[in-house]
Amino acid sequence: MKEKLSPRQLALIGSTLFGLFFGAGNLIFPLILGAKAGSALPLALLGLLITAVGIPLLGVMSMGISRSEGLLELSGRVSPAFRLLFTCALYLTIGPLFAIPRCAATSFTIGISPFAGEKIWLWQLIFTALFFAAVLYFSLKPSKILDSVGKLLNPAFLLLLGIMLIVALIKPVQSFNSVSPFGDYVNSSFSAGFLQGYDTLDALASLAFGIIVIRSVRQLGITEPGQVAVSTVKAGAVSMGLMALIYAATALVGAQSCGLYAERLGDSAFTGGDAFAIIARHYFGKGGALILAATVTLCCLKTAVGLVTSCSETFEEMFPGKLRYPQWAVLFSGVSFLISNIGLSQIITFSAPVLYFLYPLAIVLILLGLFGRFFGHARRVYQWTMLFTWLAALLELARVVNFQPVMNVAERFLPLYAYGLGWLVPAAVGFVLGLALEKFNCKRAM
Repeated sequence: MKEKLSPRQLALIGSTLFGLFFGAGNLIFPLILGAKAGSALPLALLGLLITAVGIPLLGVMSMGISRSEGLLELSGRVSPAFRLLFTCALYLTIGPLFAIPRCAATSFTIGISPFAGEKIWLWQLIFTALFFAAVLYFSLKPSKILDSVGKLLNPAFLLLLGIMLIVALIKPVQSFNSVSPFGDYVNSSFSAGFLQGYDTLDALASLAFGIIVIRSVRQLGITEPGQVAVSTVKAGAVSMGLMALIYAATALVGAQSCGLYAERLGDSAFTGGDAFAIIARHYFGKGGALILAATVTLCCLKTAVGLVTSCSETFEEMFPGKLRYPQWAVLFSGVSFLISNIGLSQIITFSAPVLYFLYPLAIVLILLGLFGRFFGHARRVYQWTMLFTWLAALLELARVVNFQPVMNVAERFLPLYAYGLGWLVPAAVGFVLGLALEKFNCKRAM
C-alpha cells in the first residue's frame, strides 16, 4: 500500500481536476467581469476568486476531510429527502439542463458561428451533434478519465489559451485603471464579483467532482482514508491555484481590451464569449478565430466529459436497477444536445434563478462537511442550518426573478440581502440554534 502520491501523480490529478472544472463559464465570465469592473478590478476579482476558486477548493476539501464517498453521502447527513432532492437538483443543473448544454453552445457561439454564415441553425445542429458524439465517446470510458482529460485534452487547451492570454497581456489596448466601472461594479464591485462567481458553477461542481478525485487517488494506490483525504486536498490546491492564475489573467485581459467593445457592455445579449471573439480577431485576425475555436472547443469538451461521467455515475447509484451507466450517459448527452441548440444567451438567462437558489445551499453544506468533525457531524445541526439556509435561498430566488412584494420585506429585515448575500445571517442563526439544541439534548440523555 502506497503512503502518498508522487509529485508527478499529484500534478496529474490536479491537472485532471482543473480540466474538469475549467469549462465554458470559466472562460466567459471572468472576461466580462474584467470588462465591466475596469479600475475596480482588484475588489471585483477578489469577490470572484472567493466563489469561483476558494469555495470550490473548500468543496473538494470537504469531500476529502469528511471522508464522504460523494455528494449522496454528504447531503444524506441532512435527511434522506434532502439527499435525493438536492442531489438531483444539483446534478441536473451542472449536467444536462444548464452546464453541459452551455459547453456546446459556448463552443459554437465563440468558435464556430463567425464561420457559419447563413443557416446558422443548421451549422449549430451539426456542430453540437459532433460535439456530443465526442463527449459520449470519452464518457463511456470513465476509467480512462485521467488519460483523456489530464494527459490529452487539458494540456492542449492550456497551450492554446496561454498563447492568447500572453499576447493580449503583452500588447494591451489600454490600462485597466483607465476603464470606468460599469453597472453593479460602480458601487459594489466586490459583491458583484462574488455573485459573478456563481455563474461559473464551480462550487456546485466541486461537490460532484470530489468523488472523481477520490477515486483517482485510490486508482493510483492510496487506500488509507487519512492519506486519501490528504491527497484529495493537495490535488484540489494544485487545481485551484492554476485556476486562480488564469482567472486573474483573463479578467485583466478583459479590462485592458475594453475599448474594443465598450459600447456593447450595456447590451444584455453581449456575453464574455462575444468579447473573447472580438479580442481574438483584434490580436490574431482570421487566424485568431481558428485558435479561439480550437481553444474553446477543447475547454468545453473536457468539462462536458467530466459532467456526463459524474451525472451518469450518480444517477445510476441513486436509482439502482433503472438504467445502467452507459444508458444514463447516452440519455444525458442526448438531452444536453437538444437544449444546447436554444443558444448561449438563453441558457445563461434561464440558469440564473436556479443558481441563486442552489448556491447558498451548496456553500453551507460544504462548510458543514468541512467543519463537521467539531460537532460530530450531528444530524440536528445539519438540519437546522440547512432549513434556515433554504428559507433564505427562497428569498434570494425572489430577488433574482424581481418579485417585489417579497423583496421589499426582505430588504427591510434581512442584512446583506441587497448584495445577494442575504443567506449568511440565517445560515449562522440556524447553525447556532442547531448546536444549542444538540447540546441540550445530549445533556438530557445523560
